[in-house]
Amino acid sequence: MTNHNAPHQDSQFTALGRRLFGIFIAILLVIYTLTNATSGKGGTVLAPGQGGSSNPASQPAALGKPTKSSNCVAVNGVQDKACTPGAIFTDATVQQICTSGYSASVRNVPIAVKDQVYANYNISSHFSGQYEVDHLISLELGGSNDIANLWPELASPRPGFHEKDTVENYLHSQVCDGKMSLQKAQELIASDWHQALNAMPVARAESLGPEPTECPEGCG
Repeated sequence: MTNHNAPHQDSQFTALGRRLFGIFIAILLVIYTLTNATSGKGGTVLAPGQGGSSNPASQPAALGKPTKSSNCVAVNGVQDKACTPGAIFTDATVQQICTSGYSASVRNVPIAVKDQVYANYNISSHFSGQYEVDHLISLELGGSNDIANLWPELASPRPGFHEKDTVENYLHSQVCDGKMSLQKAQELIASDWHQALNAMPVARAESLGPEPTECPEGCG
């Protein structure tokens, strides 16, 4: 017996196949767009460790191992290096830190950690604005939120944390303008930020000014 409906059924299957193939291609294009999106200035921020990598490079790393966690003493506006050697995101790239919004995307210092920082430095009480729990190596220079990179910095006597903000901004601009390597900037700020402050052009320092903050005691 001849099946007169066969041509009609074949055309239906063909149309369905084409439709499914079109949907499949559309899905592939969406996946390709998402996985190949790049982050430039003003673009999407990809923070360290967000690329799906589980290797050790995605984790914060201290520049030196803290040798004590109590009775820490900051002297003349410089952290106790035995307690606060500095720590970085080892996979933070220049492209990432120079992308607008990067610092906000990685900032994560819970109140409990700030309290521990004060305790490590034997500070039992303070008033608003007196200290800033500061990132020794600032986030905008690839610093991490690890406690090895945090210390309580005074606003005064000057230079204090407001002036250090200008140093961080200056070094950040130097790195993003290709005038200094990121590693060099990290080493300068971790060693003694006063040296970088003294080396800054005065006009440039004044034009940068301190970093605005929404944190009652500063963001670091």
